Amino acid sequence: MNLNDNLKKQYTEDWMSAIEAQRLAQIYAFGPMTFQTARLMVKWGIFEMLETPMTPEEVAGKAGISLYAAKCLLESSLTMNTVTVDPETGCYALAKTGWFLLHDESTRVNLDFNHDVNYQGMFYLEEALREGKPAGLKCLGDWPTVYEGLSQLPAAAQKSWFAFDHFYSDGSFEQALNLVFARSTKHLMDVGGNTGRWAMQCVRHNPDVEVTIVDLPQQIGMMKEQTAGKPGADRIHGYAADMLDNSCPLPSEPVFDAIWMSQFLDCFSEPQILSILRRAAAVMTADTRLYIMETLWDRQRFDTAAFCLAQTSLYFTAIANGNSKMYHSDDLVRLVREAGLEVEFIHDFLGLGHSVLVCKKL
Repeated sequence: MNLNDNLKKQYTEDWMSAIEAQRLAQIYAFGPMTFQTARLMVKWGIFEMLETPMTPEEVAGKAGISLYAAKCLLESSLTMNTVTVDPETGCYALAKTGWFLLHDESTRVNLDFNHDVNYQGMFYLEEALREGKPAGLKCLGDWPTVYEGLSQLPAAAQKSWFAFDHFYSDGSFEQALNLVFARSTKHLMDVGGNTGRWAMQCVRHNPDVEVTIVDLPQQIGMMKEQTAGKPGADRIHGYAADMLDNSCPLPSEPVFDAIWMSQFLDCFSEPQILSILRRAAAVMTADTRLYIMETLWDRQRFDTAAFCLAQTSLYFTAIANGNSKMYHSDDLVRLVREAGLEVEFIHDFLGLGHSVLVCKKL
């Protein structure tokens, strides 16, 4: 397995002391408790209160909870290293880890996503891994995959799902636009265009481009609602298609200069990805470029990002569809080649850690 230099030491050496390793093992063993404690410390505003040190009595009064509840949360948080305590005054204060839970946007997005979308369903991870089906999805609704149910998710789950999806894609849009439109691009196909956020960016960036979004019928409906009346929306078109149906082709007209797939292929298994890439190759000309934007866990600058991505794979397993993941770049490059395409270049470090594979026909 190829790993970039930033990750080699982290993943090829057993660098923890025995004491550190034992503590981490216990953190995992008590995962449900530590997660919910962190979530409630954020939700009930206690971390925010502790930016000014307070006693448990003061926390209880300001948060509107019992002293018992305040002590349970504060003592759990203390051993989680999210708060500290002054032994003389008994006042608790926010620690660095608590600060990140409170103020770091990616941490907050991940916290909400895992509580509202994943938490209950993760109980069924073992079943999902054994059967290759999203066994935990039943905690949200009765659909084959989460994608058919996005428009019908419970309100909190839907809000957190889209916040998670948009947070990890929107920050890379500006760099990606400059990359795609460095070439003459009059017709762009956006496969898995979801609510049309990328398409809207495209029509704002380029006054001449026409964008065709390919997605499930219900997603096309959501896209039309989201883009209705906005400048440039008349240049965004919908093409309803189920990419899980191997017989469903991608549109071949007009001739597309660019095909865009952002955070899309990670929603499919390797055989399904190969089928999708072959269908893309079938409608590409020698001048067409396929742009695949993904958060590839092996091409991250920092271990924290790789950790988040590897855990997100388990969301795909238990909740989304049962058979996809956040891929290693070697796997995607191999599938691109098997589909009759080649990777011209890989652009790394867009936004929060995206990579874009630029592909052309062999």
